[in-house]
Amino acid sequence: MTAPTTTADHIGAQAGSSLLRDTIGSILRQRSAVAGLVLLGIIVSGALLADVLTPYGPAQQLTTMEGAERLGAPCVHLLGCSADRPQFVMGLDENTRDVFTRILHGARLSLVIGLATVGIAIVVGTLIGAFAGFLGGWVDNIVMRIMDVLLAFPALVLVIFLATSLDALDIPVLTDRLIIAMLAIGIVAIPVYARVMRASVLSIREREFVLASRALGESQAGILFRRVLPNALTPLIVQGTLGIATAILEVAALSFLGLGAQPPTAEWGSMIGNVRNLVFSAPHLIIFPGVALSLSVLAFNLLGDGIRDALDPRLNR
Repeated sequence: MTAPTTTADHIGAQAGSSLLRDTIGSILRQRSAVAGLVLLGIIVSGALLADVLTPYGPAQQLTTMEGAERLGAPCVHLLGCSADRPQFVMGLDENTRDVFTRILHGARLSLVIGLATVGIAIVVGTLIGAFAGFLGGWVDNIVMRIMDVLLAFPALVLVIFLATSLDALDIPVLTDRLIIAMLAIGIVAIPVYARVMRASVLSIREREFVLASRALGESQAGILFRRVLPNALTPLIVQGTLGIATAILEVAALSFLGLGAQPPTAEWGSMIGNVRNLVFSAPHLIIFPGVALSLSVLAFNLLGDGIRDALDPRLNR
């Protein structure tokens, strides 16, 4: 006696699969999204294969290797570097560590930081924005005024304040400055996602299918989590993709200032900050981490713009 349910489930699954295929196809038709995916694929591949692409460790000092020099310039044999010198594609840093190895491991860390930070902000921001927009009234007013106060401060300044405050509290769980930096960036990003979700909920809660569910006696929680939220996630996907790039930049900025990753951790902002006084004597130590940081931010921005264009009905015709 399960045939009707099975048929309905099959039809629903087909509709969902068709919608997913159409969405992916629409995204792949956007040149910016394809460029972002290709660039992001290269970065992710380098991060995952870091231990395979280089024989060194990110903190390994090559002082005992013959020909390895402190602040050694890049050496690639195919590009004319003397064959009697050891080959280091991006040179060596001030502690005779391979820069290429540290760039790859830094990519791994930056991707984890971006995804974890945005994940925290999206979960908390979505719940706050959804409840504020769905309940409305004084709840909406109070919650959104708090969000407005947080948004009134420059994001990086507020991140630095939160990071230093959390570090000064000396909470046992928060002993790693990198974790503190991630938490601070996630807290600062919450109002952005809360406002995006609230705007989506306000536009959806008066739709016909929501009114029909309410008329049929569905609970408020059921309407919010089963009807409203699934249809309000599209703007969050776009904002989240762009937010990863912002999170990577902000963590790099905190590490540059000494409030994020600490030596000898391979993190792009920390790598730049530790050698900022060597910009003229060893420019490769700043150029390569800077280029890696720029390319990762560019990849997520291109992908986010492509997804926005693909999912916006006014642009996708």
